[in-house]
Amino acid sequence: MSAAPKSGFGPGPRSRVKRLGKRALYDREAVYGVLDAGLLCHVAYVIGSQPYVTPTAYWRQGDRLFWHGSSKSRMLMHLAPGAPVCLNVSLLDGLVLARSGFEHTVNYRSVTAYGVARAVTDEAEKHAAVLAFMERLWPGRWDEVRPPSRQEMKATTVVVMTIEEAAAKIRGGPPEDKPADLGLPCWAGVLPMTTIMGAPEPDPGLKSRKARPGYLKDWPQGAAVDSILRELAKRQRLTGRRRRST
Repeated sequence: MSAAPKSGFGPGPRSRVKRLGKRALYDREAVYGVLDAGLLCHVAYVIGSQPYVTPTAYWRQGDRLFWHGSSKSRMLMHLAPGAPVCLNVSLLDGLVLARSGFEHTVNYRSVTAYGVARAVTDEAEKHAAVLAFMERLWPGRWDEVRPPSRQEMKATTVVVMTIEEAAAKIRGGPPEDKPADLGLPCWAGVLPMTTIMGAPEPDPGLKSRKARPGYLKDWPQGAAVDSILRELAKRQRLTGRRRRST
């Protein structure tokens, strides 16, 4: 397994972007920026001669990506011993309406990462990974809820992939019409898109006077989800640095 370059993750034979390469970024800051703004990824792998793609939630710690699920999952059973995977995270930012039908496109941020996934088998590391996922989204909630039982942890597989190569590809801004089309009498521009938070919906079984936990303030109604996720990721990194320094 080749180590990722110190300054970035490529370009390499798998990650080099050949189509519209000017939109490609390989530095850690760009790759981390997209990964930290997302929550759902798609994992591609091959079993026998059949390719599969599975959506799943993920989280990042340094150059390592984690995801988890049922120990009976076909994907996770295949990955557990160690298997090459390709993981993609894509965020849709807008619809781009050009003067030419050919130039219509979308604004987006994406990362495609490559590596070998394996199961986390050490119980302490596995427990710490699951805790980190919950703390990534709701700092402090782990101490409030019932922790997973031994049987629940046994029924869960956590996998980790160290990023060997990765490329971020980003498209932003207005249409890129040809000069000859700029005078055409039609509207052109961008329809921005984002995912925002709705109002919390309490479980009907909650006690009527149960107060909302403080960490829900991190998810205010109407706020952009990618901005919340980036801020929480930044906070988690800072907290981890403080713990290591004490």
